[in-house]
Amino acid sequence: MADYLRVRRDRLRPEDVGLVVGTGQRRVVGLRREEVAILAGISSDYYLRLEQGRDVHPSAQVLDALARALQLDPVATAYLHGLAQPLGAPGDAGKGDIVHESTRWLIDSWPLTAAVIHNRYIEVLASNALARALNPNYRMGVNSVLSLLLDPSERDFHADWEALAARSVALLRNIADTHSGDQRLNAIVAEGSAGSAMFREFWERHDVASVRDGVHIVNHPAAGRLTLHYLRLPLVDTDGQSIFVYSARPGTPSASAMRHLAGPGWERQGQEEIPEQV
Repeated sequence: MADYLRVRRDRLRPEDVGLVVGTGQRRVVGLRREEVAILAGISSDYYLRLEQGRDVHPSAQVLDALARALQLDPVATAYLHGLAQPLGAPGDAGKGDIVHESTRWLIDSWPLTAAVIHNRYIEVLASNALARALNPNYRMGVNSVLSLLLDPSERDFHADWEALAARSVALLRNIADTHSGDQRLNAIVAEGSAGSAMFREFWERHDVASVRDGVHIVNHPAAGRLTLHYLRLPLVDTDGQSIFVYSARPGTPSASAMRHLAGPGWERQGQEEIPEQV
């Protein structure tokens, strides 16, 4: 929490929050600690203790006041509350990586919609055939954030690669950085930081994101340029699992290309009859 407060303070300017400053030279890049304290309605000494990590249990009212002072959006505000009340180390390793069989059946029944199931660390737990035809990195065991930053082929594949990379790192921080002492997350961050200066830059920004839906353009080596609509569907009663689905608007060239990627016989996919088991 202390690191997060410092980073957010450094990224604001006095004029951003309506403060009038004199003509003298300022010795800090962003806001001063006392300026944040004034905006939040708390004492400078108390705010200093927060940034030094000497008070790790601020009230919800104080956190909301800090969020307003630092101009945090709802996602970042929720993240700040989570940092102030960490959940402790995660439970059994890999427990959140078990995908329910019915969920696998569901994504496999979508022949013209690419679907990928991620865990809280944005690692691929399962994917359907179209997703793997769309991007070979959508295969089980691959961390989608690390592959995006470390695999050179991803730069050419994604039309807006840098913006996507920034959002992906912010999503990883938001949904994974809620436990203290998370060694699995630490290992992912260490690998990304060692292999990519841009990963280090994005991670040190402390930006957080909550991805829901949008439009993504990719350059597929065989199918060409595709305009895809994506949607993130969190799975209830799981430890942070979610389904990312990618589909093309019906009747568009991208939809025709997705049918081509699905291959012959996609109309029958998922329709084979198998004996029911009780």
